[in-house]
Amino acid sequence: MMNKVPGLFLACCVLPLIAAWVVLWSGWQPESTTNQGSFLSQEVILDVPEQGHNAWFIALNQPENCGQLCQGQLAVMEQLTVALGKHRQQVGLLLIGQGQSEVADVVPEVSTLSPGAFYLVDKRGLVVLEYLPQPDQTANRVLLKGLLKDLKKLLSYERSSSGGKQ
Repeated sequence: MMNKVPGLFLACCVLPLIAAWVVLWSGWQPESTTNQGSFLSQEVILDVPEQGHNAWFIALNQPENCGQLCQGQLAVMEQLTVALGKHRQQVGLLLIGQGQSEVADVVPEVSTLSPGAFYLVDKRGLVVLEYLPQPDQTANRVLLKGLLKDLKKLLSYERSSSGGKQ
């Protein structure tokens, strides 16, 4: 019996590693993800305000030359405060670039971000997901519903990972 224990232990450690290597080598990966937004191809970190109660931020990129598109998105951002409902205390709103808002904090412009796009940003300032503006208002509403759905998943995950401590 004692001779089988090291072999069994080795098999339990090595077999999952071999299986993982085969999966990666063969290129077998899921075609889709459950998130509605798209991940950024490069790391972008914003200088977010120090507010301990915000777990996540919704940011709108409004560069100086954005124009009418950004004005429409700014109106949508103000509606997001109502749509957040009970999660409003956990989510901060940011305006990236030029502009003024009564509901959002303004942070410096980042040239690598798309004009008029919404972003989900974690409490450390890391931009995680991007939601590009749609020309059709109906498609834009669907996109923003996806943003709220992703945000609620993230908040739920944050609550469960912290052991219920808020």
